[in-house]
Amino acid sequence: MIRLVAIFLLVASSAFAVQPDEILDDPALEQRARELSQGLRCPVCRNESIDESNAELARELRILLRERLVDGDTDQQAVDFLVARYGEFVLLRPDTSGVNVILWYAAPAMLIIALGIGWATIRRRAPAPEALSDHEKAELEKILRS
Repeated sequence: MIRLVAIFLLVASSAFAVQPDEILDDPALEQRARELSQGLRCPVCRNESIDESNAELARELRILLRERLVDGDTDQQAVDFLVARYGEFVLLRPDTSGVNVILWYAAPAMLIIALGIGWATIRRRAPAPEALSDHEKAELEKILRS
């Protein structure tokens, strides 16, 4: 029973994010709005799209997006409008051009640098000490017995 309730809550949380009063009459326009809102981040919930989020700000963004589409904006114009207002943070997948290239490639570059430093450190380690000579073994035995 508990599993059933948990599953229902998980499914219902994203299924009921878009309220009935937000849904557009034109199914094609509504489909465009849903596709676009799945690529936009909720500023409150961080890693949820505005399509999935129940936050009030996400609701306002969904309504604003639908208003822009009803006014005749193309998909790109509607997204650009939201990016101009809220910054590139609102995009779940930011552009990979301009200054963002640094952000996209910094982590892999740092990983490669760290691996190179680790490899160089391991290669420079002091070699393993040589085995004791017979004379040194005899001296050690003498010290341990006394």
